[in-house]
Amino acid sequence: MAAQREPNSRLRDVIAVVGCTFEALARDVRRIAAENGEILQTNKSAISHWVNGTRAPSGRVGQYLAEALSRRAGRTVTRTEIGLPVGDAEEPAESDPVLAVTDLGRADVERRRFLAIAAFTTAGVAMPLGYDHEATARMLRARTGTSLVGAEDVDVVRQITTAFSAADERLGGGHGLTTVTAYLADTAAPMLRGRFPSEALRRAAFGAVAELAYLAGWKHHDLGQEGAAQRYYQVGYKLACEADPHGHAAWMMRALAHQALSLKQPHHCVDLVEGALRTGLGHVDGQTEALLHITHARAYAATDENPSAARALLAAEDALLRDDGPQPSYSHVSGPAAGTVASHTARTLTDLADHIGTEQQHRDALTRWDPAKYKRVHALTHADLGDSLAAQARADEAVAAWTQALVLMEGMTSDRTRKAITSIRSTLAVYQRRKVPGAADLARRAREALA
Repeated sequence: MAAQREPNSRLRDVIAVVGCTFEALARDVRRIAAENGEILQTNKSAISHWVNGTRAPSGRVGQYLAEALSRRAGRTVTRTEIGLPVGDAEEPAESDPVLAVTDLGRADVERRRFLAIAAFTTAGVAMPLGYDHEATARMLRARTGTSLVGAEDVDVVRQITTAFSAADERLGGGHGLTTVTAYLADTAAPMLRGRFPSEALRRAAFGAVAELAYLAGWKHHDLGQEGAAQRYYQVGYKLACEADPHGHAAWMMRALAHQALSLKQPHHCVDLVEGALRTGLGHVDGQTEALLHITHARAYAATDENPSAARALLAAEDALLRDDGPQPSYSHVSGPAAGTVASHTARTLTDLADHIGTEQQHRDALTRWDPAKYKRVHALTHADLGDSLAAQARADEAVAAWTQALVLMEGMTSDRTRKAITSIRSTLAVYQRRKVPGAADLARRAREALA
């Protein structure tokens, strides 16, 4: 028989300070696990066992528990603070972003445990707000090597990023992830240690690797691996600061906020996007600025600041009208800005319960994207369009939109598409009972897609 463990007084004290019940905390842990692609059955009895010391959280559950308490406390609560061992779940942060992105890429290829069990944290969203770019820049320049890097080296990184970004849209985040991260760790990141013939080329190289790191993060996000995605976004931000501390850095701040908003965790998002706007305004083109403003609108809507959300929507529309130069590759990767603005306007209006406006914006977005080039975008937009139609009690049209979404999702390796399919099943069950035409067939296809 295992020896009786001591009660975990640290965990008990933190729970008492945040003032939540065991049942509420268990619910938080389950929700955070779901954000990170894991289904748990944690209940109040499990919390009681952890506090009493008769059991301890296993796997990633300790991370989820610390994150749940962090969200309730409004500050970072570490595993150590609640009496849990750190183990290999919290790999020490590497201050050198070149080493950090190399380690991340290798961890992906080698399927190292710390990355596999990394969890998304709300504290991680705010990382750029306290980041000291100048100190990192001095360190990076002191570590310059002797190998000469040319423009061709940088161009190849961009070409590979472009090719795998295009494949990602058609086949999902699971396609080519290991190839991307291996190239990032073994070729792209080490290039940044070289000597550059000009400062412009050095900045271009850091920008190219930052975009590749963003792609790796995006692929993890599409697979529902949110902790890994957040780590790539964070290191991508640090690399972007070295390339362009204004526009590109602002874009990576947006990436961190966008991920948090997609997980319905808006804490820090308003501050982060406001920081991105302060950093980027005056240094980015109208299309990129519009994408910053629309993320600002979503952050406001998610925190029930509706008048501010409306103002940010108008700012996004105004910025789109500006024709003041080419859109940089780091923001152009998201597709036509007008389509992205329409799509995110729809999500903002969903939060504001304007389902008619949501429908109009989704339909507008669909006209902006090439359906062959942006297949996953079309699939997810049709799914969202179906949701807005269902909210208006237009069942036949909702079924038609969802059917089109499932057709487009065939062959994709994407957790986001799977979640979209899962989300419609309860409504489809109602439609089946009401004998809505096509509902039974669509429900069958949804089951097969998830099998």
